[in-house]
Amino acid sequence: MDLVYALGQRPGGAGEAPRGSAFGGLLPLILIFFVFYFLLIRPQQKKVREHQKLLDALKKGDEVITSGGIHGIISTIKGNVVDLKIAEGVKVVISKSAIATVVKSPTSPEQGKEIK
Repeated sequence: MDLVYALGQRPGGAGEAPRGSAFGGLLPLILIFFVFYFLLIRPQQKKVREHQKLLDALKKGDEVITSGGIHGIISTIKGNVVDLKIAEGVKVVISKSAIATVVKSPTSPEQGKEIK
């Protein structure tokens, strides 16, 4: 009986863990990376690209909302700086990247020219 028991044991002792391939240990990490990429990273990159397109398409007369919640109409654009008319006789200078959304664009070129 002791002989059968001795032959049934693997060399290296009972406490040794079974050895697998190196790829088998990395597979869960690779799967987690792909899940994070497709659920978190890729949608965020898409959102950043869409926001950049929105900022590139800004023009005089667009009604916008800033990331701080200020509503206004674009009066001038100079590079990355925008003059925003928020009330009659009140203009603020903001960074172009602070614009969160465009509410509406002027429908005709004349409508955009009346903003001074």
